[in-house]
Parts: sequence; C-alpha cells; structure tokens
Amino acid sequence: MLRRLWQDDAQALIEQDEPNAYYTAQRLAARCRARGDKESFFHWAKVAAEIARLSPLTEMNYAVVEAIVAEELSGASESEPSGRS
Repeated sequence: MLRRLWQDDAQALIEQDEPNAYYTAQRLAARCRARGDKESFFHWAKVAAEIARLSPLTEMNYAVVEAIVAEELSGASESEPSGRS
C-alpha cells in the first residue's frame, strides 16, 4: 500500500517535470526534514527513489541535491517548488 503511494507521487512529479522530478522530491523531503516531520520526510525520500527507478530522463546530480538540502535546512525557501501545489 505505501509503495503504491510512493509510485503515484513519483509518477505525478514525473508527469509535471520529468527532468527535475527527482530534485522536486528531494526538496520536499528536505523541507519535511527541516520541519521535523519524519513521516513525510521518509515518504518523499522514497518518492525520490521511485523517480530514480522509473525515469531514465530524470537528472540526478548529488551536488544539486546537497544544495537543495542546505537551502531547505537554512530556511531560505518557504514556497512550494514550481509545478507542485
């Protein structure tokens, strides 16, 4: 059941912006981590893993992920990522 939720969210992010879907999921995971929401952090981390598994077109640069995490943990970004409401 949980895996299906991860897959559904992964597919939705892929459909919205496939090249950046992994980064969007990582941003959401980092945002949840910064808020101390462990359950949601785990969910979005698994969604990111599903995106990596499902999409050969998704960009996955570790330096970009590190920058996303640093930005979210510093509280620099308060808005939702583009393409996600």
